[in-house]
Amino acid sequence: MEQDLREMFNKDRKEQKHTIKHGHEERFLKRLEESTPAQKKTDKAWLKIAASVVVIISLGLGFLYFNENADNTSILVDNTTTEEQKSEFTFGDLSPDLKKVESYYVANINMELAKLEVSPDTKELIDSFMEQLNNLNLEYKTLNNELKELGPNDQTIIALIENLQLRLQLLQKLKRKLTELKLSKNEQIIDNSI
Repeated sequence: MEQDLREMFNKDRKEQKHTIKHGHEERFLKRLEESTPAQKKTDKAWLKIAASVVVIISLGLGFLYFNENADNTSILVDNTTTEEQKSEFTFGDLSPDLKKVESYYVANINMELAKLEVSPDTKELIDSFMEQLNNLNLEYKTLNNELKELGPNDQTIIALIENLQLRLQLLQKLKRKLTELKLSKNEQIIDNSI
């Protein structure tokens, strides 16, 4: 019994050859097909039609909604492309803190601009404010150029921040005036109807 196990297994392997009987694979596949149930082929064409109808209706409603909002006239304040803005030097490029300040004011200015509702009654008032805003924007670009040419200094950075603050305050003042104008018109309508 002191036989080497490796030799014993090698000898056993050589003696026994395991082969599969002829036709075993075909019999196995046949039994497998018999044991699995056939899947029902349901007609899902009505689901496809319903999904198509939903898509068409939602596209139609979206089109109508955006056409109603397109009647409002829009105001273009900053028509520089993003490539021009990237190549333009800003004081936000000096440090991350200044970048945060600049981003904060620019985001708020853009948000206030987006909230403006232009109507024929308010167009003249809005145009006068937009002219002032455009002048502040031009001054901001001049200050940025000065910052680029002369380098960073406290006076220029403070002037740039104050310019952003003035633009935001100007838009908030415009918003208050538009609200007052709207309220006064509503009061006139109520007084006239009484």
